[in-house]
Amino acid sequence: MANHKSALKRAKQNNIKRIRNTAVKTRVKKIIKKVHLAVEENSDDASSMFDKAKSIIDKAANKGVIHKNNAARKISRLSHSVNTISAKS
Repeated sequence: MANHKSALKRAKQNNIKRIRNTAVKTRVKKIIKKVHLAVEENSDDASSMFDKAKSIIDKAANKGVIHKNNAARKISRLSHSVNTISAKS
């Protein structure tokens, strides 16, 4: 464990950030999974779920939890999968 006052503070901050980051990452993973399930079922609400997922992923990138390019890649892949529904119809 840290001995200096500043190191104790830094350890405390790191713990808080770790908890926040895991919560945000979990939220991103869950919404991506929901969009993929909606796409597999050819659901009509897949596009609305995609918009919600896009918002959540962008927020995660803005908070610095995931990298901007990682967020862009995830959004691009989701967009491609959602667009396959409209192409089939």
